[in-house]
Amino acid sequence: MVFLYILVGILGGIIGGLGMGGGTLTIPLLTMFLGVNQYSAQAVNLVSFIPMSTVALLIHKKNNLVKTDKIAYIIVPAIVSSAVFGFIASSVDTAVLKRAFGIFLAVLGIFMLIKSLFEDNTN
Repeated sequence: MVFLYILVGILGGIIGGLGMGGGTLTIPLLTMFLGVNQYSAQAVNLVSFIPMSTVALLIHKKNNLVKTDKIAYIIVPAIVSSAVFGFIASSVDTAVLKRAFGIFLAVLGIFMLIKSLFEDNTN
């Protein structure tokens, strides 16, 4: 059973490393195939995000890809909205969270498909 958790972590890391966001895969795998409840799956995803984002930030900073001039305009609303919606999510039924996340992934997938159809792929 531990092997399956390790496998989910590796798959989430691969997807996260490709820029998609590891939680896009990790949360459904944990909930659908390993029986982890939605709250725990989201918590695991958020906690695992901390070291991955730290490493990514250090790499991007080393390569001079981080622009800090307007960073407060992003960080402050992100922290506030994360806290507010974290409290809201803790009071919502797990089934509602599952459906909402599923709808989010479906809409995201449709958006990405449409965007890829209209992109100019002549590099």
